[in-house]
Amino acid sequence: MKNHFFPFLVWFKYLTFSDVKADFIAGLTGAVIVLPQGVAFATIAGLPPEYGLYTAMVTPVIAALFGSSKHLISGPTTAISIVVFSSISGYAEPGSEQFIAMTLTLTLMAGVYQLAFGLARLGKLVDFVSHTVVIGFTAGAAILIATSQVQHITAIDAENGQSFIQSWIATLSHLQDLNWSVLSVGLGTLAVAILIKQYWPKLPNLLVAMVAGSLLALTIGSDSGIALVGAIPAGLPPLSMPDLSLHTLQQLAPEAFAIALLGLIEAVSISRAIAIKSHQRIYPNQEFIGQGLSNIVGSFFSCYAGSGSFTRSGVNFAAGAKSGLSAIFAAILLIFIVLLVAPLTAYLPVAAMGGVILIVAYNLVDFTHIKKILSTSKAESSVLLITFFSTLFLELEFAIYLGVMMSIILFLAKTSTPEITEMSLNIEQHRFVEATIHPGYQCPQLRVLRIDMSIYFGSVNHIQNRIESIFSQPGVSRVLIICGGINFIDLSGTDLLISLDKKLQAKGGGLYFFAMKPLVKQRAVKLGLIPAIAKERFYDSKRKAIEDIFPHLQPNICENCQQHVFKECSKYD
Repeated sequence: MKNHFFPFLVWFKYLTFSDVKADFIAGLTGAVIVLPQGVAFATIAGLPPEYGLYTAMVTPVIAALFGSSKHLISGPTTAISIVVFSSISGYAEPGSEQFIAMTLTLTLMAGVYQLAFGLARLGKLVDFVSHTVVIGFTAGAAILIATSQVQHITAIDAENGQSFIQSWIATLSHLQDLNWSVLSVGLGTLAVAILIKQYWPKLPNLLVAMVAGSLLALTIGSDSGIALVGAIPAGLPPLSMPDLSLHTLQQLAPEAFAIALLGLIEAVSISRAIAIKSHQRIYPNQEFIGQGLSNIVGSFFSCYAGSGSFTRSGVNFAAGAKSGLSAIFAAILLIFIVLLVAPLTAYLPVAAMGGVILIVAYNLVDFTHIKKILSTSKAESSVLLITFFSTLFLELEFAIYLGVMMSIILFLAKTSTPEITEMSLNIEQHRFVEATIHPGYQCPQLRVLRIDMSIYFGSVNHIQNRIESIFSQPGVSRVLIICGGINFIDLSGTDLLISLDKKLQAKGGGLYFFAMKPLVKQRAVKLGLIPAIAKERFYDSKRKAIEDIFPHLQPNICENCQQHVFKECSKYD
């Protein structure tokens, strides 16, 4: 029970001084990185900048204490920030008190959903959601984020543009309002961030770029129409109270579910990706609990919905972090940094923030995987493109649902058409091989098949059509199924096998099984496969199966057969 609800008590007692030192250094690196990101992400979410920093102070601590990953860093993320903005902006003015209160409610509800999923042990559900969905959604979100920042780096008022298309129409139709001073600050910040990343990768490029943008704005002068972000309150995250009215809860329930789902997919995907490198075992249910508690607690400390950050988690691992303590150090150090630099944000231009956010948006697009998906899989490509265009042109929460639904449909389509391979005898190697690869020899009366994956209600139609097409061939009356690749048989699958056996018996033959896994066989027996099919027709040895079946083959056909598939066929030479 202790391991379950207080996992930090397990790893904390194994920490050494060198581990704590490594976590402190990694935490310092993370605190520097998250400072500009937190401000940028809050801006994307339509919140005052300090709310991104509050989220980076509270959320990672709770997630690290109650999650299972040693390296996952939670907090504000781009994808969830854009969904938060999309979810609340239809009900309240971005940045207003009502907008903030509804965002806190959204965060609380998302956390409750996530915690409930974890307590109900539903972590396995993430396995059924293709990572392609996340790639497609984040690529679409990146374009939406970039679109939302165009007005900030051009000073063209595009508030009337409610959608992706409308925003661009509003911008392009008012190009005469372009402010070249604002544009120069935005593009200058963008250029500095790119150059720093290219030539001095160890420096915090976003932070340096924001400083450069501020200096450029000061050089140009305040009378050029360059808007400033304003000073961020220097202090700890204040206590807050979500709006718990029934009307608000009903309004935000669907959006909160979408954010909860997206957050869990992000967190578990990132945890697993880093765990492959760190050789750590990840427990999805525990991650669900950690993410849920972090959002629930955060909603009462002025935080908005957060999840795992791939950038900060990757840097955390690369910096040598040994445990979740690095996330705690990062949060504590961020507090001290904010106390020092918060007054300086009064000189930060909105255009400079826009330039930084454009870099963040660009980094969201996983060009490598997108290219690989489009060139290797039509099915995955369809999921990618549908999710991508749905994100651009439909409601964001609906795009998430649609992408997940497409992913599940793709999974069901794969499992509903298991591989059924006819086997033939390779005389040279004297063993059965796939007939499609090596034609070999096949007995005209007994066919050997291999079925991979499960025989369940979703696959029975495919299996029935395939096997019936084989034994409908003249002379075929017996089928031996190699069952080593079958992992599950349900009631529908059991009924199908019994039905196929009866049809073969009507032709004077029957259905036989080889190498069925003990647990699969045990379940099939409970469902009535035995005695409906005699237990003597289940074999652990292929040779024994052939020896028992051969005497029941029709001698008149064997006498004229030229295949000589089995050793026993030599008697007819």
